[in-house]
Amino acid sequence: MPRGRCLWGPRVVQLMPLPERGGPAASEGLPAPGVQPARPEPAEAAKPKTVVPVWRAGLAWSALSVDYQRILQALSDRNRPGQGTLTCQEMAACFGLDPVPGKVEALRSKAKRLTARGWLIEPAPGRFTLAKDVAGQRGGS
Repeated sequence: MPRGRCLWGPRVVQLMPLPERGGPAASEGLPAPGVQPARPEPAEAAKPKTVVPVWRAGLAWSALSVDYQRILQALSDRNRPGQGTLTCQEMAACFGLDPVPGKVEALRSKAKRLTARGWLIEPAPGRFTLAKDVAGQRGGS
């Protein structure tokens, strides 16, 4: 096994041979003192998160991403016949998603975010409905 030392980079580990003492190859393959080795570019930048604005009178549903608009639409359709609140499992069924924990949890996270921003209310744990003033604001003004 060759004698060497381990150089730790940002994400890469290299095994570099140790230079011979005093020989001409002593600095071969090593960066000059005080020079930082080049860092590899990340493969893909992180995707920005969807911003959910705080609800205010006159703010249209179109200010939200499509996923959030679908949640509002499902709850709006449910409010018309007076059927009341929806759970996230029921929303998943409305959207044609399998009611598996990963899908339901993603919907719950979005519903909780809409609740925190004033778009929805949670009258009972895990049950969501449109906030009073949001119900009539589908298109905004």
